[in-house]
Amino acid sequence: MFPSRPIILSLALSAILGASAAHAEAPLPQAKTPEEVGMSSAQFKRIEAVSQAHVDAGVLPGVHMLVARKAKIAWQARLGYRDREARDAIPADALFRIYSMTKPVTSVAAMMLVEEGRLQISDPVSKYLPEIAEMKVGTEDPIGPEGKPTLTLAAPTRQMTVQDLLRHTSGLTYEVFGNSLVHQAYKEAKIPNRAWTNAQFVSALSKMPLRFSPGTRWEYGRSTDVLGRVVEVIEGKPLGEVFAARILGPLGMTDTAFFVAPDKAKRIVQPKVEGYFDPTEKPAFEEGGAGLISTMEDYLRFTLMLANGGSLGGKRVLGPQTVSWMTSDHLGSIPGFPAAGRGFGLGFSVRTKLGEATLAGSVGEYSWAGYAGTLFWIDPRKDMIALYMAQVKPSDREMLRNQFWSMVEAAVAD
Repeated sequence: MFPSRPIILSLALSAILGASAAHAEAPLPQAKTPEEVGMSSAQFKRIEAVSQAHVDAGVLPGVHMLVARKAKIAWQARLGYRDREARDAIPADALFRIYSMTKPVTSVAAMMLVEEGRLQISDPVSKYLPEIAEMKVGTEDPIGPEGKPTLTLAAPTRQMTVQDLLRHTSGLTYEVFGNSLVHQAYKEAKIPNRAWTNAQFVSALSKMPLRFSPGTRWEYGRSTDVLGRVVEVIEGKPLGEVFAARILGPLGMTDTAFFVAPDKAKRIVQPKVEGYFDPTEKPAFEEGGAGLISTMEDYLRFTLMLANGGSLGGKRVLGPQTVSWMTSDHLGSIPGFPAAGRGFGLGFSVRTKLGEATLAGSVGEYSWAGYAGTLFWIDPRKDMIALYMAQVKPSDREMLRNQFWSMVEAAVAD
């Protein structure tokens, strides 16, 4: 695993990164050729050709792709447009809505508090957010007394824990991923609302029914948003301030935030897709599950920190044992995770089998993606990080990301 190589990576990175958080240096040197780090130039050319074809067809407005291996950048490519209508090419420092790739950042913030003894993942969420204790499980009867679906509320079999938030076994859901009576309740309550604070969000959410008793099933949902509020309560400050002081600043992620300042607005990738939030509007809701905007270089720094066992450029964010713990499967026999050959850790999808999975890879790799089309994975066995930054239609994102993943795995030549 990557965390088993911290000395090698640390030596390489320390020579590149200064103690300053400023972007004085690139986070990794460029390999002379992909072959220098055991990868195929010909395969990367295929990825560029396929991606350019998607740009030409209008499927992919623009994309920034990068693969790092053995403490060097094996390859990267920027194709297409930041703004197609303006014919403005994607710059190296383009700003992307990373949506759910915010979740690993929030999860790291929570695990920092665990390391400091201020939080345990076995803690009930209600210890920090008392209103969560009042939530009930909604059981839907498709044919109620009047022939219409009805919802019966009952106490959960156990309290929701912080671990449930980290691994998405809380009973919380996403309003857009179904049309059950629970999903409809979320929609009618207009959850979420970017004008709410995180505290107001949790107050409204706590009045919603749970989809199931915590710990009994995996379901993707608002868990990490609630986790962000837990972090706020413990730290006594807004989530964005916690991120800036404890993660973004130390790692030199100077372009990552919950909104984009006016002087950076010309760098935002504009896909002209309805429903994506406006990064120039500062939200009251600092959404721990989906609210950050970032760049390729910034998120590379974050993934390098994880790959290096929790540190980067002399700045330690987490201990290597904590990273190993987070990137282990925490589901076991708990059902519901939709990807075969995979489980879920504390903030990441984790590969548990080579077979059954529909994409190539290694046991122990961990990954996540974002609603607008972003993706990363870290493969400790191959000593490799891959990043895909794009803003595309929801109907196209899975095809594009799976194609990228498969083709990058085929570029490993040793």
